[in-house]
Amino acid sequence: MRKFTRKFKHLGMAIAALCVSASASADMAGAKLAIVYDAGGKFDKSFNQSAAEGVTRFMKETGVKVFEAQANYDTQAEQVLRALARKKLKLIISIGFSQTQPVQRIAAEYPNVHFVIIDGNAQGKNVNSVLFKEQEGSYLVGVAAAMASKTKTISFVGGMDIPLIRAFACGYAQGAKAIVPKIAIMQNMVGTTSAAWNDPAKGGELARAQFDRGSDVVFAVAGGSGMGALQMAKEKGKLAIGVDSNQNYLYPGTMLSSMVKRVDNATYEALVKANQNQFTPGITFEGLKEGGVDWALDKYNRSVVTPEIEKRVLAARDDIVSGKIKVVDYRAAGSCPQ
Repeated sequence: MRKFTRKFKHLGMAIAALCVSASASADMAGAKLAIVYDAGGKFDKSFNQSAAEGVTRFMKETGVKVFEAQANYDTQAEQVLRALARKKLKLIISIGFSQTQPVQRIAAEYPNVHFVIIDGNAQGKNVNSVLFKEQEGSYLVGVAAAMASKTKTISFVGGMDIPLIRAFACGYAQGAKAIVPKIAIMQNMVGTTSAAWNDPAKGGELARAQFDRGSDVVFAVAGGSGMGALQMAKEKGKLAIGVDSNQNYLYPGTMLSSMVKRVDNATYEALVKANQNQFTPGITFEGLKEGGVDWALDKYNRSVVTPEIEKRVLAARDDIVSGKIKVVDYRAAGSCPQ
């Protein structure tokens, strides 16, 4: 039975690769640019959707086609990337840290194809890794959460317990503790596999449990699973903080803010450069100073962000940009300040 299951799994991967290959032949129509979304999907209203918005902006402005594909689970990414690389494209953009190793392997096999991986660090002379300073944007929403909380208990729902998600949580905690040093912060993760990014029911359950234990503000950093946490905040009359895309519009009056990560800009800029036959390998870091992360304030959350909160968050933003406040990156430090 195990042997059959393994064979079936490999067959599914092969079929997926063949489908991408066939789709590329049928639909690319001479296109030399492609993007591969991760398991969360193009319309996750978060990380992948932000990347898709960058693709849409590029295509509307230039009229140049970008072929879009998706790796539905981690092990499928290598099959999809190889099928696209065989088309001798100028650029393949991979969305999500789960594609890091596949990108590194395929890039070595196809040295004449350029790769950009967003949220991962892959090695290779033909690879550009775009990394964000998530801790800086998370610090800002942590400040807002601590000021908005009436119970002085806030919470965090992450997708998986990995350094990237810990960086969000750690920045959030640092910002909150800068306002209320003894604030209580609960943390829970949705799962341990790629399915953790697309389980809104579990995200909602975790947020409900946190609210029942006293939290009145939740920061959801879990891709599609985060949608459940945001909806639960609406149902329970609590506040929520979105991530990656500006999610304020989803639940006006419930959304305290969103920690936006400008994946759209990173994707757009990579496509523009490729279209101009430009490419720079290595690592690109995007933080507050570079415009890579920020907090979102608009008409949808204006009613819950007081002038005092706005003033304090903007002051913290300026201090981070100037270097007066140095937000610890969990990934570099290996731990979060207590």
